[in-house]
Amino acid sequence: MSNSPTLRFLGAAGTVTGSRHLLEAGGRRILLDCGLFQGVKPLRLRNWAPFPVPPADIDAVVLSHAHLDHSGYLPRLVRDGFRGPILCSPATLDLCRLLLLDSAHLQEADADYLNRHGLSRHQPALPLYTVADAQRAIAALRPVDFDTATDLPGGCGFQLTPAGHILGAAIVQIRHPGGRLVFSGDLGRYGDPLMPPPGGVAQADHLIVESTYGNRKHSAEQAADALEAVITRTVRRGGTVVIPAFAVGRAQALLYYIWQLKQAGRIARDLPVFLDSPMASGAVDVYLRHAGDQRLSAADARAAFGVATYVTEVEQSKALDSSPMPKIIVSASGMATGGRVIHHLKHYLPDPRSTVLFAGFQAEGTRGAAMLDGAATVKIHGGYVPVRAEIDSLPMLSAHADADEILRWLRGFERAPRETFIVHGEPGAADALRLRIKDELGWRCRAVEQNDVAELG
Repeated sequence: MSNSPTLRFLGAAGTVTGSRHLLEAGGRRILLDCGLFQGVKPLRLRNWAPFPVPPADIDAVVLSHAHLDHSGYLPRLVRDGFRGPILCSPATLDLCRLLLLDSAHLQEADADYLNRHGLSRHQPALPLYTVADAQRAIAALRPVDFDTATDLPGGCGFQLTPAGHILGAAIVQIRHPGGRLVFSGDLGRYGDPLMPPPGGVAQADHLIVESTYGNRKHSAEQAADALEAVITRTVRRGGTVVIPAFAVGRAQALLYYIWQLKQAGRIARDLPVFLDSPMASGAVDVYLRHAGDQRLSAADARAAFGVATYVTEVEQSKALDSSPMPKIIVSASGMATGGRVIHHLKHYLPDPRSTVLFAGFQAEGTRGAAMLDGAATVKIHGGYVPVRAEIDSLPMLSAHADADEILRWLRGFERAPRETFIVHGEPGAADALRLRIKDELGWRCRAVEQNDVAELG
């Protein structure tokens, strides 16, 4: 290990997935985020590669938030020898309990399916990690309140600042023997109806900033207006609106907007709405328990999240597809890569009366991205399903700051960091943000690549 503090970028470098950044300082190793790689197969295969440093040599993990591309590798890290604490906000801890167990169940179910049908080159196919591994990772989670200075090994320390984005999401400020490192995590929106805006940070010697929307600006169209238009025209055709939604964050925002539209009489109050995602239902409970971390009052949160019928049993989920009545189905996963929404897509995609409405970023290689790119068919359960339904999206509903909002947050720093590292973006987005930071702020910055190492001395 180098005597000078270093930062190694082990994920979310040149891509929006697999957030993992390793700080080596004071003779200790602190991992910022521990995410799964998702999307196209070459990225997913990285999950199976040995971790670049022995997990047993990592002293602590600090999580920015609970989404699986930031937390989903934790069970494997623990399985392979990590024994330190995993530090995060209280709401992130509660959401990780849901997300990590669900991810482990899916890993086991996928391996079982491949083995039963002889579809794997590996005999037998194994899960990346098991439910037992996830339970061990959950047992290592330690809650840390926002804006509370907390010690780390090696003379380091940190504090969490609200980032917006989703419940519990944090900007991580690390103090180490070489100075102050700030990690933006995923920055939220300034006008988000549920979450507060990203908190300001005054100073950083080095900065890691996300760039998911680094080359784009969100539409000025109001999400409620766009959602009303889609629902109205679909219902007039006698169709169903299927919304693949991220179970944490996006599903709750959608329920809020649907509640708003019903309250205002802009869509029929008796239009059935179903939340068909046990994960999203569990996340609603977490949102209600942490009302102080969001904008809505506790009463409004209960009313908004109560706009839907919660579907828990598999048979209830199947029954939704046998009903011809117009309705709204909000179901996971958000990029149509798995979960109950796959069965609804199989049923409603061939129906020209219906609409599939995407409500968030669609990573390259996912079914969601293919449909938004105009695919005539998508592969589901080994067969090809024709796409005859209307395909639409609500890009303004993203929980990520756009390029202008990222720059707005950066302008809150009192002085330029010595260097800014751009992560968590496709190459075009990361480079576009690099140019804007360089040209508009005059900061020294670079878009990092996988396995880059930066000296922080």
